[in-house]
Amino acid sequence: MPHTQPEFVLTLSCPDAPGIVHSVSGLLYQAGCNIMDSQQYGDADTGLFFMRVHFSAPEHLQDAAQLALLFGDVRKRFDMQALFHDLRVRPKVVIAVSQHGHCLNDLLYRWKAGQLRMDIGGVVSNHTAFADLTRSYGLDFHHLPLAAGASAQDKRAQEQNIAEIMQRSGAQLLILARYMQILSPEFCQQLDGRAINIHHSFLPSFKGARPYAQAYARGVKLIGATAHYVTADLDEGPIIEQDVERVDHTMSAADLTAVGQDVESVVLARAVRWQVEHRILRNSHKTVVFR
Repeated sequence: MPHTQPEFVLTLSCPDAPGIVHSVSGLLYQAGCNIMDSQQYGDADTGLFFMRVHFSAPEHLQDAAQLALLFGDVRKRFDMQALFHDLRVRPKVVIAVSQHGHCLNDLLYRWKAGQLRMDIGGVVSNHTAFADLTRSYGLDFHHLPLAAGASAQDKRAQEQNIAEIMQRSGAQLLILARYMQILSPEFCQQLDGRAINIHHSFLPSFKGARPYAQAYARGVKLIGATAHYVTADLDEGPIIEQDVERVDHTMSAADLTAVGQDVESVVLARAVRWQVEHRILRNSHKTVVFR
């Protein structure tokens, strides 16, 4: 059988300027690499340029560190932030959940079916409802309870436990799959760009308990979901993906809940897939997603 060359993804951002694509592709060509896919975007508002390149590399370029060394001059010339991702390395994640398991169940199924190219370092929860589901996939379940009205100190201790689980498992990404705890500003900063959340999106917006019942009472016509990076500003982090489904007057509050849960599951799965495939670049308070 023919030898398969290792594959990498290069993601970069820098101030827009002539010659970036030529310099990047030329350097890869000179190094004996073969570009398999390339996408780029220049933001006229911010003056920034973004690029994602999927390529194979010759045998003498076996790791991302070697490739990064080749780009020293180009990086400096264009004031470039560039990362090389080795596609032989599967990103590792930890999933957090509370008492609504639709997103967790969907992620576990897609992972097991090979639709999400990642490894799961465990599931953490402040409840035990999904311990059996998690273990049925051969994964570790970590129960980290929080009493009602828990103090800020107790919450920070729980966050430290999550951080330790991530560190032990080698996870770089925390997926909040309907984890109903507000993370502290310190933990949000620690996980900057490495935590993705999902929540419902209504027009108008309904906050607090039983949002789908509130939406039903107001007769909404659209139900949606938003996946975004976690920041200290609650539910206001850079948006990765959104979607909506149309509903009508014939549907009950339970029907709306079912539709909403389906949308949440799909939107979160898309965001996670794009993250582990290195398709998302931060653009200030927005994102560039190369799909």
